[in-house]
Formats: sequence, structure tokens, C-alpha cells
Amino acid sequence: MPKQKTSKTVAKRVKITKSGKVKFWRSGWSHYKSGKSTKWKRQMRKPSIVENKGWEKIVKDSLKRSP
Repeated sequence: MPKQKTSKTVAKRVKITKSGKVKFWRSGWSHYKSGKSTKWKRQMRKPSIVENKGWEKIVKDSLKRSP
């Protein structure tokens, strides 16, 4: 059976915190910010945590590598 490889696309976009939560940056920040509210821009500067346990499991499984 071949080794299970890490999904590089997921590895570049998310990080696993020390407590095991999945941290990611939201999209839509690169341009067209002039019409957006200050609250939206302030919230977009911070990374977000995946709240859905199903998505969290999918992300963690795609980051696993077999020894």
C-alpha cells in the first residue's frame, strides 16, 4: 500500500494550533476594499478558526502523513 501524502494545497492555507484547532485566513482581502466597512476590514486582518467539526476532521485528515 502506498504512503499517504500530505495535501500541499491544504498545508499552505491552514495551520493547526497547539490546542488542535484549525486556523485559516479568510479570502477577499487582496483588493476592492474601498467600499467595505471598517468593521469588516478589521475582522479580516485576523485569522479565523474552523468551527465545524466535520470540516476540521477533513482538514486534519488531509494533513496527516503515515510514518
